[in-house]
Amino acid sequence: MRDFIPVCEPLLAGNELKYITEAVSSGWISSSGKYVAAFEEAFAAYCGARYGVAVCNGTVALHLMLVAAGIGKGDEVILPTFTMAASAFAVCYTGAMPVFVDADKDTWNIDVNKIEEKITSKTKAIMPVHIFGNPCNMSVIQEIAKKHKLLILDDAAEAHGAEYMGIKTGMLADLTSFSFFANKNLTTGEGGMVVTNNTDYYNKLRYFKNVCFPLDAPRVYQHADIGFNYRMSNIHAAIGLAQVEKADYYKDLRIKNALLYKKYLTGIDGTQFQADEKNGLNVHWMNSILLEPSVIGKSKEQVIDYLKSNGIETRLLFTGMHKQESLRKYGCDCSGSYKVCETLTKNGFYLPSGSNLTEEEIAYICKKIKEAGNC
Repeated sequence: MRDFIPVCEPLLAGNELKYITEAVSSGWISSSGKYVAAFEEAFAAYCGARYGVAVCNGTVALHLMLVAAGIGKGDEVILPTFTMAASAFAVCYTGAMPVFVDADKDTWNIDVNKIEEKITSKTKAIMPVHIFGNPCNMSVIQEIAKKHKLLILDDAAEAHGAEYMGIKTGMLADLTSFSFFANKNLTTGEGGMVVTNNTDYYNKLRYFKNVCFPLDAPRVYQHADIGFNYRMSNIHAAIGLAQVEKADYYKDLRIKNALLYKKYLTGIDGTQFQADEKNGLNVHWMNSILLEPSVIGKSKEQVIDYLKSNGIETRLLFTGMHKQESLRKYGCDCSGSYKVCETLTKNGFYLPSGSNLTEEEIAYICKKIKEAGNC
């Protein structure tokens, strides 16, 4: 067993080196090489979608998705307060206003019962975030969106291959964005993608990501709109294609990790795991745990320190968007009660979750968590 267990690290167990070498040898290391289109086609097909547009990271995937959907100044987008800041920041990039909803106490996803109270005449879209790979209750979100004529712009940065009612993320919304950061279930190191079934959205994604050069036409340096250089390189796409070829293998490894954590920790007083969404397939990007200090007898910080002293790396959970000074400065309404989110932030943390964890390592981590309560 390793002396140090990182919170997450990439697993490159397929054709990554072969494809990167081919990309470099060809000289096509920018966004014009063959692997970009191959990766887009392969990942879209994996999601069950018609189109994929690869970009340089997950945050710009969110922004590009919003731009393609026509979100702009004066609009409001509803999203969970318990999420990575990139979700809210991307809305701000468009000039629109993020509007926050508390988390569900069991699944930790957006509380679907609190969405409608946040809808106003300015609301244009709902942005579900499938927290830690756990799909949201999309049936209710789809009903709300249909009732109020809203778009669903899906943040699936953490949820490659997750399913709701047997349908993969990428097919549950008008547009869906993904991240391929190094710690994701599928990675390109840095990278992102937006997938859709809508041809109009697809063309807008391609247009705006490439500095608004005219589509499928000889390049002339005339730009009718202000665009972005969000292109993915051929080298990153080469890694991505190799990763997609083993997507279900990597997904199964993360699910196996979650089952092992539950095997070794379930029933320990004062601990709580994220509950899987009913009718969903959770792909467990990160395995997280809540500790109740009054029961376990130690604070979260004490447990984290004890794990660190035993070679186990952890990470804190998100601080809610309603607690972000940057978003208050932007003008977001951060008032109101977000008790579930604040409990998650206060008492929760990530456990090591990399795809290459062994059962021996997970058993060791769980042993040290139990010891921490008694030390």
